Parts: sequence; structure tokens; C-alpha cells
Amino acid sequence: MIVDMPDTKTSEVTKRIVQLRESNGVITMGRVLTLVVCTLDSSEAEHAIEAANEASREHPCRVVVLARGDREAATRLDAQIRVGGDAGAAEVIVLRLQGELVNHESSVVTPFLLPDTPVVAWWPRGAPEFPSKDSVGRLAGRRITDATFASDPQAAIKRRLQSYASGDTDLAWSRITYWRALLAAAMDEPPFESVDSVTVSGLRDEPALDMLAGWLAARLGCPVHRRTGPLRVELHRPTVSIAIERPQTGRTATLTRTGEPVQRIALARRETRDCLAEDLRRLDADETYAEALAGIEKVIYE
Repeated sequence: MIVDMPDTKTSEVTKRIVQLRESNGVITMGRVLTLVVCTLDSSEAEHAIEAANEASREHPCRVVVLARGDREAATRLDAQIRVGGDAGAAEVIVLRLQGELVNHESSVVTPFLLPDTPVVAWWPRGAPEFPSKDSVGRLAGRRITDATFASDPQAAIKRRLQSYASGDTDLAWSRITYWRALLAAAMDEPPFESVDSVTVSGLRDEPALDMLAGWLAARLGCPVHRRTGPLRVELHRPTVSIAIERPQTGRTATLTRTGEPVQRIALARRETRDCLAEDLRRLDADETYAEALAGIEKVIYE
């Protein structure tokens, strides 16, 4: 069910939510968190809602979408409420802001935060320079950004360390979860030698690879080289080299190890909805993410 409420007030929207809950049996207590999605415009909001709906099937939540409009326009709030099949396992409230309201996002969103539940803020694009100091970011215990869609993704992920606060994370980090698992498993086999050096190559504007390089630099304490080229990670040990390579748009990777047959592994690029669902599983500080950010400063860029 979708209910449109043009040119309305937050008080009217909350009243309508209560009415829908009573008539449709939507139980607020079944929501485990409030996900606040800060989008740049209405067109971007639909893509974010789709990802949030999919993630909500694992984490039932209230999704509040802030869609920024024209700051110079007359002040106006257009709302839309989605429940049932149109909202996955979530309760979606879309708030389209015009005029002065664009500068007061936190005031607009506060009435819709579920009591006694965690608040997560997500910026699909256009994340603030310091998420924890943003007006919406201050309401959240968990703040999710995505450097992938920044104008300069590599520079954006490098800046995350300077702005880092407990509770911050970036979807570029969750995009490499499977890569990290494969590399950890590959290194946990004989010969149990230290790694002399690592090479991470791929697209320059792929911050997930910078995160991967930073994680390896922080964990292994050896030289890690970041290059532009085919998507490939290679670890060099004194007697054995291990490499994982995948076509940029492929779904299957190859794992090669000195003196052993080539292995083929399912390793598709993770969708935003899957990365978001993973990040919603933990609401505490991600210390490993912070270590990987610090490790980027040790990476050798070529």
C-alpha cells in the first residue's frame, strides 16, 4: 500500500502512520531499528528504497528516506508512506523536502524515529565530510557511507580516516568481505610462511580495492602495492605465490597457487542491498574497518 500526502506536516504524517498501523496490523515493536536514508534527490531515492527493502527482509525496520529538493523553492514537505508488499519487511516513509526544510533534515526526521531502537544513517551518495558531525549523523549510532559514488572515489576513501568516528563504516568495506575470506583461507594453508609482499590491482576508481589493500597492509605488515590493471590480488611468500583474479564484470574468479592446479571460485561483485544488509547486522564500532582505513596510508601507489 502506498499513501501519498502532498504539501503536508510531520504531525499529519505521524497520525496517518498510526491509522495505517491500526487498520493493517503493522506492529512497531517488530522493527529492530530505524534506517534514515539521506538522498540527494527524488530520482536517487527509488534506488535506495529498493536496496533498503531487500535489506529489511533480514532486518525488519522503519525506513525514513529524506529526498532533498530545491533550497530556493518555497518551503514544502511532500510525504509518502509505504507499507505491506510495497515496503518489503519495512515501513517506508519518504519525505521530499523543499526550501528551508532542506537545511533542517534532523528536525524533520526526529518525529519518525522509533523509540528505544537503534538509528542507522545511510548516505548512498553525497556523504558529508564528517558523518558523525552531520545533523542526521548525530542522531545515529551507526553511519554508513559509500565512497564508490563520490566524484573522486579513491580520494574519498582516503579521507574517511580523518573523519572516522566510532560507528562509521563504508559500503566499500563490505564489498570485499568475500575477498577477505578467500585470502584468509588461502593463507591458512601450508607452507605457513610470512608474506613478503602483496600486489592489489584493478580499476583506479574502485575504493573497495583501496580498502582491501589497506586491510592487507595493516594485517600483514609487509609492502602492499596498489596498481591500475586487471582485477587481481597476489601474495608473495618465500616459496609460494597465491593469486586471486576475476574479470571486472565477471562472476567467477580463479585462485592460483605455485605448483598446484587452478581453482575456480564463485565471486560475483556484491550488490548494494547485500552490503547494506551486512552492515545492519552490527551496530557497534567496526575496529577492523578503522584498521584498514589506517592501513591505506601504508599502501604503495604505483
